[in-house]
Amino acid sequence: MSVLRLVQFTDPHLYGDETGALRGVATYPALLRAIEQARSRDWPVDAILVTGDLVQDDPAGYANFRRALGGLGSPVYCLPGNHDVPDAMRRELGAHPFVLGGAVDLGGWRIVLLDSTVPGSAGGRLSDRSLAQLDAALAGAPGQHALVCLHHHPVAMASRWLDRVGLANPEDFFRVLEAHRNVRAVLWGHVHQCFDGLHRHVRLLGTPSTCMQFLPHADEFALDPRPPAYRTLELRPDGTFRTEVVWVDESSARHSSRSVCSAA
Repeated sequence: MSVLRLVQFTDPHLYGDETGALRGVATYPALLRAIEQARSRDWPVDAILVTGDLVQDDPAGYANFRRALGGLGSPVYCLPGNHDVPDAMRRELGAHPFVLGGAVDLGGWRIVLLDSTVPGSAGGRLSDRSLAQLDAALAGAPGQHALVCLHHHPVAMASRWLDRVGLANPEDFFRVLEAHRNVRAVLWGHVHQCFDGLHRHVRLLGTPSTCMQFLPHADEFALDPRPPAYRTLELRPDGTFRTEVVWVDESSARHSSRSVCSAA
């Protein structure tokens, strides 16, 4: 089996209007810049991961999401964030190349896509049903390595305001993970910043947004002037992997800077 190449885009916060802006950043052009950079630098990829907040409470934004990602020649694995509109997301992204939730197998890896959203809440929780689905997905792949994806962060980010809207039941989540020996990494969005840590033998990875970023370690809401970003992953047959966050240079989509994340 060969190395699997993935790219993660997260939190694009799209609107139906292509010029729609969030906190001063036009989100659709920012996503296109990130995609252009990834295609020039990291293509081809075996799959694209998008870990929530595809739109900014605007169901018309899914048409722009389809337009941006539907023709890239790779499956697009998606899960919802707190700003997504579930019914519209299922309706607009219910066909190839988009896959919404569940577990998918690529080579020797199983990728699990969880729904951590709570209707009407910015914070998240994994329901008993979602936890049971996670347990079954991991138990059903004893000979495969697992990458578990969700929207809300399951560990503290050392940011008081942001940690109030993280995953409300991380103990339940980690209890399921610890019952299985095949989990290699947990990947999330929501935090609009970089995170790289460990929980026992499991790598924990938070990824910046393709639009605007939150200031790390801030007690109150604050923006970070860093540009759009995305993450690459190379998953190897032996369960090891390489990952990198790429910050897109807004002055030219043909250049980028690399980043090593620090744990909070």
